Amino acid sequence: MITRFAPSPTGPLHLGHAYAALVAHDMARAAGGHFLLRIEDIDRARSKPEWEAQIYDDLRWLGLSWDGAVMRQSDRLPAYRATLQKLWDRGLLYACDCTRRDIEAAVAAPQEGAPLGPDGIIYPGTCRAKGAPKPGQPLPKAALRLRMDLAASDCSFVETGPAFHGTHPITPAQMTNSVGDVVLARREMGTSYHLAVVLDDAAQGITHVTRGEDLFDATAIHVTLQNLLGLPVPVFHHHGLIRDAAGKRLAKRDDARALAKYRAEGASPADIRRLVGL
Repeated sequence: MITRFAPSPTGPLHLGHAYAALVAHDMARAAGGHFLLRIEDIDRARSKPEWEAQIYDDLRWLGLSWDGAVMRQSDRLPAYRATLQKLWDRGLLYACDCTRRDIEAAVAAPQEGAPLGPDGIIYPGTCRAKGAPKPGQPLPKAALRLRMDLAASDCSFVETGPAFHGTHPITPAQMTNSVGDVVLARREMGTSYHLAVVLDDAAQGITHVTRGEDLFDATAIHVTLQNLLGLPVPVFHHHGLIRDAAGKRLAKRDDARALAKYRAEGASPADIRRLVGL
């Protein structure tokens, strides 16, 4: 078993991050496997070296150790671009210059309930008809969307998390109608979460993806990409989320629940395990 923890260095780790890291670490160690660390720093505007250093410090304080070198997404931009070029040459991508406002305007009466997918309002395909990509042509400097009608195939994945346990089939109709043409490269980043996480998991040999239940709906996108690119499909384990008193999941802005604050107040790693239900 090979698991991973993949935080973004855009703020302090909080209790939710601690829970995710502990689940991934404990699963791997219990199976005699490997626990890897990846830094998801493709958002260069928000990623800070001091937050990355704090991640290492907090994880070590929790008593977690990782195997091998840390993977950093900012080192992997050529790999993302090479894959995008292959998909472009296959006619599976197209350039999109729509803003969020453009998408909302293109969808009839969004205030009455526009169709929503894992990434928000399902893209109506506005830019799809602007011209087919030409094989060998350099990638345009624009957002790149995947033609889901051409990319999706019948596939499935195994889920071991408590909320969604079982085997989940994926169909082309589901992906076309309920997900739509997702963005695989943002202009300012050169990739997107969906593409990067799939390529990174394959590069690290991840066999079991552990992450929060809020990412379950994105799994169909990732499995579709894995099948499209001929990559292995890992087992998925979506765990529960750590929430505040109002029931909202914790976010980077929840500094009151930052691990550094608990540490400063004298908490121990054992205290953190108890706080997150472990």
